[in-house]
Amino acid sequence: MFETTIAGSLPKPAWLAETQKLWPAWKVSGAELERAKRDATLLWLKEQEDAGLDIVTDGEQSRQHFVHGFLEFVEGIDFSRKVKMGIRNNRYEAMVPVVTGPLRLKGRVHQIEASFSRKHTQKRLKITLPGPMTIVDTIADEHYGDKVKLAMAFAELLNQEARALEKDGVDVIQFDEPAFNVYMDDVKRWGIDALDRAAQGLKCTTVVHICYGYGIQANIEWKKTLGSEWRQYQEIFPALAKSKIQQISLECIHSRVPVELLKLLKGKDVLVGVIDVASDKVETPREVADVIGRALQFVPKRHLFPCTNCGMAPMDRDIAVAKLKALVEGARLAEKKLRIENQGRTTISTRRTQKRGSTRTSSRAGRSRPR
Repeated sequence: MFETTIAGSLPKPAWLAETQKLWPAWKVSGAELERAKRDATLLWLKEQEDAGLDIVTDGEQSRQHFVHGFLEFVEGIDFSRKVKMGIRNNRYEAMVPVVTGPLRLKGRVHQIEASFSRKHTQKRLKITLPGPMTIVDTIADEHYGDKVKLAMAFAELLNQEARALEKDGVDVIQFDEPAFNVYMDDVKRWGIDALDRAAQGLKCTTVVHICYGYGIQANIEWKKTLGSEWRQYQEIFPALAKSKIQQISLECIHSRVPVELLKLLKGKDVLVGVIDVASDKVETPREVADVIGRALQFVPKRHLFPCTNCGMAPMDRDIAVAKLKALVEGARLAEKKLRIENQGRTTISTRRTQKRGSTRTSSRAGRSRPR
């Protein structure tokens, strides 16, 4: 009933890269690195299958970072001239490369991991790409001089790669847009247009992931400033409901997002975050099922997909595995609860129908008696 998936990224094994870091350094290089990336991808495909996930990902094992893993394959970007820049409205600083000329793809970006993953799983496969607005917010620009022009240039490249991934056999393509929760006015002015351009012409399932960030300290501290209710989604959901994107992935569990905001996404599939990536505490199936139950008040069951709040790249590997299992077990518990409730309603309805029928029969019988 509830198909499960994750936002995308998973921790890198210690033999591949530094652990519990958002920008980990590789432990090996050259041909050994490429083998290690494939080994890590295969490991996480198996872990997801064993946990019972319905839609699996490559875990982003071949990328150091969810944005820069794409940018490394783009001409017109100078990685030798990294500059310090505030990103996500100066929430934190990062060393980012500079756009110095017209943007073009050097070739395929994620063909190797997509084809490898497709070969090694029978499950539906999702591959993630950074969204245009989030890319613009994670790179310095010395060529285009205009955020909208830069975003549309990246959207064109993303669309090229997304179309190719579809041909590789990828079932779901997700664009990650954490910047949508930061620049809400720009989302409505041009962010969704750029997103729709990135997804143009795709026949596979399309998703946009909009969260409040990885479980790193800078994001945790930022959330403390957002007040008792987080209403960023309220500003952008009505516009997203009109977009071409089919599914919206968002943060729910342990957040202060009012659950009734989900009704603003009428007609869309909703990937409801039921696993907290900012905590090492593993959720119980009951906790997961409770979040699903609350979301069901505003999202029809056929449109609800239990998911993680965000990616799990900086997380301890064993904890991530445990959370995958909790995600699936919680979804199954929610299904069981819903079936029991439906059976109860059916029983009550049947009894009422039988009672009405019995009353009508008695009434007719009474009228037929001689006076």
